[in-house]
Amino acid sequence: MERFYTFIFAAGLGCFALAFVLSLVFPVISLGKYEAMEFRDLEDLAAVPKAEFVELAARYPEAFESAFGTRTATPAAYAEALQLGRDIYVGQGCWHCHSQFVRPTSNEAQRFGPVSVAQEYNNALNLPHIWGTRRVGPDLIRTHGKHTNDWHIAHFMNPKNIVPSSVMPSYKYYFEEDGTPRKNGFSLVAYIQWLGTAYEDLPESVKQENEQ
Repeated sequence: MERFYTFIFAAGLGCFALAFVLSLVFPVISLGKYEAMEFRDLEDLAAVPKAEFVELAARYPEAFESAFGTRTATPAAYAEALQLGRDIYVGQGCWHCHSQFVRPTSNEAQRFGPVSVAQEYNNALNLPHIWGTRRVGPDLIRTHGKHTNDWHIAHFMNPKNIVPSSVMPSYKYYFEEDGTPRKNGFSLVAYIQWLGTAYEDLPESVKQENEQ
C-alpha cells in the first residue's frame, strides 16, 4: 500500500511537471511563426512624437510650455506625456469600462480593427497589460487616428455632448474652461492618441499575416 501511495505521489508530481513544461512550450510554438519580438522601451516609443502630439504643442504653445518646459513636441516631452497619460488611465480606472484587446470572436475586428497580436504588447506602455474584460465603452487598442484632438478634448470635458448615451464621467478638471489642456489633459490625450500605433509600427509581414 505504501508503494501505491508513493506511485500516486510521484505520478502527481510528474503530471504537474509536464503541465509546467507544456505551459512554456505551447506559447513558443504558437508564436514561432511570427518574427522575433524586440522589447521597445519608452525612449524608443517616444523617439518620433506622433502628429497628434505635435499638433497639441503647436495649438497650445503657452500651456504646453507650462506643462513640459518647452513649446516644441520633443521626444522627452512626449515620453513624459505618454507615461503620465497611462498612469492617469490606470489610476482613473478607465480599464474597467474600456478593454485594450481585440479578440478573434464575434466580428470584433469589424468593430475595433485587426485582432490583437503579441508583438504590439511588447513595449513599456503595455506592461503590465490592460486588456480588460468589459465593453461598457469601446475597445481602445485601435483608437489612434479615429478622432481628432479636439474630439477627445470635448469628449473628456463632457462625454454626453459627444455621445448622448455615454455613462463616462467628465474629466473637465484636466482642462481649462475654454478647452485648453492642463498637463494631465495633454498627457491623457497623448496616450489615447498613441493607442494603436504599436500595431501600426509592426513589420508589414506580421500585419498582413494577421489580417488575412
